[in-house]
Amino acid sequence: MKVTQLDCLCVILLHLLHTAGSEKFEVLGPTDVIAAVAGDDIILPCYLKPNISAEDMTVDWLNLDFLDGRVYRYQNHRIIRDDQIPFYRGRTSLFKEELWKGNTSLKLTRVQGTDEGHYKCLVQSKSWYDDFTIQVLVEAVGSKPVVSIEGHREGGMGLLCESEGWHPQPELLWLDSEGVHLSAGPPETHRDFKGFYTVKQHVIVQETDTNRFTCRVQQSRINEKIETEVHLPSELFDYATPLRMAFIVLCCLGGVTVIGLSLAICCIHNKKEVLRKERDDLKKERVDLWVQNNDHNGKLAKVEKDLKSQLEILASQLDFVNTNWSPGVETIRRHAVNVTLDPDTAHCKLILSQDGKQVRHGELNQVLSDNGKRFTNWSCVLGNVGFSGKFYYEVKVEGKTEWTLGVVRKSINMNESLRPIPNKGYWTVELKDGKYTAHADSPVNLLLREKPQKVGVFVDYEKCQVSFYNVEDRCHIYSFTVCTFTKKLYPFFNPGCSDSVSLVICPVDATD
Repeated sequence: MKVTQLDCLCVILLHLLHTAGSEKFEVLGPTDVIAAVAGDDIILPCYLKPNISAEDMTVDWLNLDFLDGRVYRYQNHRIIRDDQIPFYRGRTSLFKEELWKGNTSLKLTRVQGTDEGHYKCLVQSKSWYDDFTIQVLVEAVGSKPVVSIEGHREGGMGLLCESEGWHPQPELLWLDSEGVHLSAGPPETHRDFKGFYTVKQHVIVQETDTNRFTCRVQQSRINEKIETEVHLPSELFDYATPLRMAFIVLCCLGGVTVIGLSLAICCIHNKKEVLRKERDDLKKERVDLWVQNNDHNGKLAKVEKDLKSQLEILASQLDFVNTNWSPGVETIRRHAVNVTLDPDTAHCKLILSQDGKQVRHGELNQVLSDNGKRFTNWSCVLGNVGFSGKFYYEVKVEGKTEWTLGVVRKSINMNESLRPIPNKGYWTVELKDGKYTAHADSPVNLLLREKPQKVGVFVDYEKCQVSFYNVEDRCHIYSFTVCTFTKKLYPFFNPGCSDSVSLVICPVDATD
């Protein structure tokens, strides 16, 4: 049978049509809203129909509630993190072993308030694309309200109620013993970097028959409410001065002689003074005990809050080390930079070596120019060059009993005396009084197996991470994750004032 050119052309066209048709697909997912509990892990289902492989395609997950809302990107068989929203880093993943059968679902771990929104699953091949949108609602029940006494206010007693860790934003109410709403000041609401709400409100209460008052925090969408009742002793409201019994006696004994009345008044007055003193002493003891108990409860609540914050930070560190990319010292040494101290930023009590590689604390203030660039309240100094991208440097701390190392923004206020936390532009680790501390928003106590003799500092600007390493042990000390960088970062050094040993910037050999 003779095959003509027309036959060949038809076969080619049919093949092209079949190939083009096989590229078309639908992206599908659930139509119901996904309710996520804060702290849990969730899966956002998304799949292709027909169940063709997505291994050679581009998979994008976007949060449509953000302007630059990339949550995750898979492209060319690898993860692209360049423009990922910072707070999703280390918490998102695909099921790579199931891409071949069209499963493009996203796993999101440790859900937080900022995760609420509309998510688009966008899948693209070379000649086709489709998408599907899923809504996620985040639910978080906050802490039990903490009520504290603020003292006498405008003829009554001032109270403050505070509760934290809610999502969505809750409502705070003050109630009397009958459940009637009390008139209170405007509520104050704060949203933290994870999207959880703290709410507090002041109220002035007057003395009642029961002196019982309730602070209620409620959230209607998640149908949750938590209450704290407080009972105030009557003595807290006692402003009246004791009545003079002499006047009562005078009214009752109108026919008594002046001398007899005077004697009665004198006796009653003396007795009254004794009784009043005893009553005042007892009242003071009772009020002191009540205030101490209330203060104790407030301190317990603060300790609980601090411990919860510490656990969250430690869980984040464990996840960073175990599941996120945590390079070894050998790898990050390839990004070593030459760091030299900047004498123009040095505090007047610091002594720098001529080569700018060593710094120690001196006894006397040096006469230095007031250039407006140097630290005035802390014995600190910066590196003379700022960096971005990936960079690494090492500092010898052997023999020192106190030091602080890390990186800072150039825009920090060098005249302030404050705790060096990320919100102020500091990412630092400290040794002081024999304890190692990472200065996160809440201080993190570090338990190290060995005392570092040399500390490595590594910054990954694109991943928004600052990490610290024990160089000799080749082990990770601590990492600040989900940092916010906008400009270049400068190495930061504080040799402390408890010893005269120098901090030494060491040359880095990437082949060690």
